[in-house]
Amino acid sequence: MKNISDINELKQFENLELLAKGVVEGFITGLHKSPFHGFSVEFSEHRLYNSGESVKNIDWKLYGKTDKLFVKRYEEETNLRSRIIIDTSSSMLFPYKNKNIQSKLAFSVISAAAIIYLLKKQRDAAGLTFFAEDTELHTPAKMSSSHNRLLYSHLSRLMSENTMLNKKTSAAKLLHQISEQIHKRSLVIIFSDMFDSEDPQKLFSALRHLKHNKHEVILFHVTDRKHEYDFSYSGRPYKFTDMETGETIKLNPNDIRSHFTSAAAEFTEKLKLKCGQYKIDFAEADVNSDFKEILIPFLIKRHKMH
Repeated sequence: MKNISDINELKQFENLELLAKGVVEGFITGLHKSPFHGFSVEFSEHRLYNSGESVKNIDWKLYGKTDKLFVKRYEEETNLRSRIIIDTSSSMLFPYKNKNIQSKLAFSVISAAAIIYLLKKQRDAAGLTFFAEDTELHTPAKMSSSHNRLLYSHLSRLMSENTMLNKKTSAAKLLHQISEQIHKRSLVIIFSDMFDSEDPQKLFSALRHLKHNKHEVILFHVTDRKHEYDFSYSGRPYKFTDMETGETIKLNPNDIRSHFTSAAAEFTEKLKLKCGQYKIDFAEADVNSDFKEILIPFLIKRHKMH
């Protein structure tokens, strides 16, 4: 499934659910040609029969085809609740209006839609949270088809309406709040560039709070690695604008590249280290990469939780 480089390009799809389905089915097909061949991604609505339990729910037609006993699964058998958290601050719009590269927000939205599609196939409950300076959306975690359609609607609206610059983030404060709002043990999936003007230690403390409340956490660190971390710009003057504050500066990238890349690498290493200490799964999410970079860590984590 190719990346989506322009929000307008998304409109050619009937809806976000169809796009998510395409991403997931392409991903599953690709698994069979990759080193992950054999990894469990079978979205059956059955489970193996356990000796001694009632035989009334055995699928005898399936037994005739497979010579194995399976029982039908029902909605109450779900035991995983997932909370997908998306940073909606202006920095997530980078690269801004670049038709060759999708924004960090677009990458996050499509990745979230694909995960919701996978959760539905696995009969797991999903909820959405959007945040910037404040919590903009916080849905319950449910698994009904109508609820999932509502989640896709929220994601689609975010894609079409979230184009405002100078929208700051308070990631540390909001992650603390969200930690208290999630009452049942959940798989918490965060999509964020983790740009926060506050002391990084406050950000690390907020991540630790999530783990303190017994949640399993995956942090997808969403970046445009080529430009934001490798600072891959040609050697001519540019005007750079802070998308969250509006501040601008003119400079030649060659003059600061070494310092910039060193500082960016130092921050990422600290973030990785803290996630490792708190037993949070840290995953790079480069907007120039394939969506499988998101789905594989998710499936591995989900597999470990069952």
